Amino acid sequence: MKVSLEDWLTDKLIEAHRPSAREITNLLHICDRDLEKSQIAELGPDWRLSIAHNAALQAATAALAATGYRARKEGQHYRVIQSLAFTINTDPAIIKQLDKFRQKRNISDYESAGLVTEQEAEEMVALAKQLRDDVEQWLRIHHPKLVREI
Repeated sequence: MKVSLEDWLTDKLIEAHRPSAREITNLLHICDRDLEKSQIAELGPDWRLSIAHNAALQAATAALAATGYRARKEGQHYRVIQSLAFTINTDPAIIKQLDKFRQKRNISDYESAGLVTEQEAEEMVALAKQLRDDVEQWLRIHHPKLVREI
C-alpha cells in the first residue's frame, strides 16, 4: 500500500491548509535568512547545522503548504521532511540524509553540544541550499500564483 498525503490527512498526521502567496514568500525569506546566517563560521558547527536545518524545514514547509497541507505539531519536523517525497518528489536518499541531520540537530540542541563536525555543518548548508532552489523551481512550475518575487 502506497502512502500519500491524503493518507496522512486521514490519519490526522497533517491538516488541510489554504496557502497564500504571502505565506510562501515569508517562508522562503526565512529560509534565505537562515541560509545566510548558517554560513557564519564563528557560530561553530553545532549552530550552523541547526540554522541550516531550519532553513531546510522552511523550504519543505513552503512546499507542503503550497500543496494544501500543514503538519501537525507532534512530529512536525519529521513529517515536514518526509513530505518532500510527495511534494517535490525528493530522492529518498536526500530525505534520509535530511532526517539524519534532524536527529543530529536534536541531540546537539537538547542533549549534548560539540557533536557536529564542520563537514556535517557544510553538508547541511549545501543540502538546505539545494532544497531551497528545488522548492522554488517546483513552485514556479506547479504553483506559480503562490510565488511572488522571491
